[in-house]
Amino acid sequence: PEALGIVISIIFLLVTIQSQVTLEFTQERLIEYNAGLLAICMVVLLGFVDDVVDLKWRHKLIVPMIASLPLLVAYKGLTYVVVPKFLRALLGNYMNLGLLYYLYMGNISIFCTNAINIYAGINGIEVGQSFIVGCFILIHNVIEININADNDTSAGRQVVENHMYSLTIMIPFLMCTLALLKHNRFPSNVFVGDTFCYTAGMTFAVVGILGHFSKTMMLFFLPQLLNFILSVPQILGIVFCPRHRLPRFNHETYKLECVHNHYTLINAWLRVFGHTTEMQLCNVLLIFQILCCSFGLFIRYFVSQIFF
Repeated sequence: PEALGIVISIIFLLVTIQSQVTLEFTQERLIEYNAGLLAICMVVLLGFVDDVVDLKWRHKLIVPMIASLPLLVAYKGLTYVVVPKFLRALLGNYMNLGLLYYLYMGNISIFCTNAINIYAGINGIEVGQSFIVGCFILIHNVIEININADNDTSAGRQVVENHMYSLTIMIPFLMCTLALLKHNRFPSNVFVGDTFCYTAGMTFAVVGILGHFSKTMMLFFLPQLLNFILSVPQILGIVFCPRHRLPRFNHETYKLECVHNHYTLINAWLRVFGHTTEMQLCNVLLIFQILCCSFGLFIRYFVSQIFF
């Protein structure tokens, strides 16, 4: 099937909705939980429409912003950011961004929703990168819960609650994604379509924003950020952007070859390291994703201590 992603997305939503019955939520947290599910539900619809009618890029940028509105309305956290140590003499310890912080969160929703969708084109890469990012988010959640488990202050309890909220969404997502990966890895029996890519991206945006670790989450998106930077000339229309920016398949060697006017990380990798099979390329890119996510964790727990 072309777009099995909608099946997985619906199952994921049903499981997370059922979690409201089995888990205890405060009224405030329940509002955030439902706002997150509404945002995910809206991008499931967007993905299905895109699979059917092939939306234009301008629509793909506008609709995720609309879908993120429930998140922004439900967000009750601070709009302060910690100032790096070398700037505190000028700006103080904290800076209140106010509405700019909401604009930042809206842009995160747009980026995450589209980042996985444009870093795609070979069997297993969309689902594989989503599973890896989800695993590292789960690892981050567990680390933060363990660090703050004995912290009986209001701030400590809030951190634990935020990351428990993230786990209630990420665990069902990872289980559904793992089931899909079994059938989508090379040689693929099913294709996920745009629906799964949008669902995965918005799910990450939801847990990052409402779990209050959006900056850490972006550290797990380093390959997607690199792919986006490479794609900017075509996204902005400076260079012609085809509907599908796939590498070329050589029927004689059964290997993928770089298409030089397709500005993606996949084609850039083929250009630097040469032709390879689809399975080998997917495996190497997923290993690269793991290394980047590990580097992101290193920055979060070691390098950040130097600057903050």
